[in-house]
Amino acid sequence: MASLSYRLKTNSEWNSIYLRFKQGNVFDYEIKTNLSAPKNRWSKVKQEVLSTDKLNNITTNFKLKELKNHIIKEFEDAKTDGTIISTKWLREEVAIFLNTATNIADIDDKIFFVNFIDLYIKKSQTRKTKKNTPVAKRTIQHYETTKRKVQSLENKINKRLKIIDIDLDFHSAFLNHLRDDQHLKDSTIGGYIADIRSFCRNADNIGVKVLNDYKLSEFFSPSYETNDIYLTTKEINQIYETNIENEKLSNAKDWLIIGLYTGLRVSDLMKLTKKERDEEFIYKRTHKTKFPVIIPIHKHVKEILDKRNNNFPKRISDQKLNDYIKVVCEMAGITEIVEGAKICPKEIEENGKKKIIHRKKDGKFPKFELVTSHTCRRSFASNLYGKLDTLTIMNITGHKTESQFLDYIKITPKEYANKLKSYWENHKDLFD
Repeated sequence: MASLSYRLKTNSEWNSIYLRFKQGNVFDYEIKTNLSAPKNRWSKVKQEVLSTDKLNNITTNFKLKELKNHIIKEFEDAKTDGTIISTKWLREEVAIFLNTATNIADIDDKIFFVNFIDLYIKKSQTRKTKKNTPVAKRTIQHYETTKRKVQSLENKINKRLKIIDIDLDFHSAFLNHLRDDQHLKDSTIGGYIADIRSFCRNADNIGVKVLNDYKLSEFFSPSYETNDIYLTTKEINQIYETNIENEKLSNAKDWLIIGLYTGLRVSDLMKLTKKERDEEFIYKRTHKTKFPVIIPIHKHVKEILDKRNNNFPKRISDQKLNDYIKVVCEMAGITEIVEGAKICPKEIEENGKKKIIHRKKDGKFPKFELVTSHTCRRSFASNLYGKLDTLTIMNITGHKTESQFLDYIKITPKEYANKLKSYWENHKDLFD
C-alpha cells in the first residue's frame, strides 16, 4: 500500500517541506513542495508546522493535509487508466494542487491555461485545417488576442488560472471582465469565448484534465445584432456621379466604387493587379478563404480602369481608405440620419487613472460617418439579394451557408415590404 509523508532536510531559518511518496519496493519518490516551515517549528511525529508567529500554521497544515488526500485520490484513479507513476507525475500533481509553476514545460503546459494556449498557438503554426490548408495568420493572431484577454483577467483576480479552472464561474467572470472592464461588445466577446472552447476541446482530445463545463449550453458565445449599414444603388450612383478634384479623395472614391461592384474584402481589393483581369472579368483567389471568385467588370469599374490606363487606383492603407471614403460620401450627399454603430472615444478609469479608449457606439448618425471599406462588401450582397439567386451571390462573396449569408446582408423589414409592394404594382394582372 502506498504511503505519503513529509519531512524537512535542513534546520535553517526557513526550511522547504519535502513530500515522500512510496509503495514498498515498487517506487519511492520525493520532491520539494513550495511550502516551508520556520526553524524548530516542524513536528515530524504530527507531520505539521507548530504554532508560530512567522506564518499561519493552520493554513499551511490544512494545505498539507489536503495535498496528501489529493495525491492518494489521484493515485487510486491512476490505477484504472494506466497512468505511469513517476517523479514527473508526482511533481505535476503537487503543482496542480498548489497552483505552482515547475518551470518544466511538459508539466506546466498541462496545468496552466495560458501555458496551454501558448502551446496551442505554437502547434497552430504548423497545423493543417480540415481542408489540408495552413491555419490562417489572422486566426493565430486572434488566439494571441484571446490569450491576452485571459491574462488580463488573471491580473484582475491576481491568480494564475489552471486548465481545470475553466468552468462556468470562469465563463461568468470572463464575460463580466470583457464587458465591464474592457467595454467590449458581445459580438467581439463571442469570438474569444469560441477560442476558449477550442482550447478546452483540444486539451480534452489530447488527454489533459479539463472540466466538461465548456460543452454546456451555459458556456455560450454571446451574440449581438450588428447595426451595420449598406449603400443603396441610388446612393452608389450619387457617389459615382460626384466630381472630386482632390487627387487623394478621387483615388479613394474609385476604390470605393470598385469595392461596391466587386464585393471583395479590402485585403483582396487592395491587391488587385492587371494580371487578375481581362476585358470582362476579374479573377481573384481570396486571401481569407482561398476561395477563387470570378466577377464580371461593371461598366462603372471599366470606366475607372479606362481613365487610369487599365491600372487599378493607387494602393492606400485601410485606415486612410476608411477616412477618405467618409469624406467622399459626405461630398456625395450621403447625409441621411440613420441608426448604426461607429468607433467613438470613451473615457474610462483604470487603476485609478483616466484613459481614453475607442469602442463601437450604437446610435443615430449621418450615414457617411458609418461608411467603411467593409460597407462595400455588405452593399454588394444586399443590393443583389432578391435580384439574383442566393447561390450565385454566395459564390462571389464566399459565404459557405445561406444562413451565414442572410445574417450578413442588411435589408430592413421596410425594404422587404417595399419590394413586395413594387412586385404587386408591377403584376396587377395576377391579382385581379
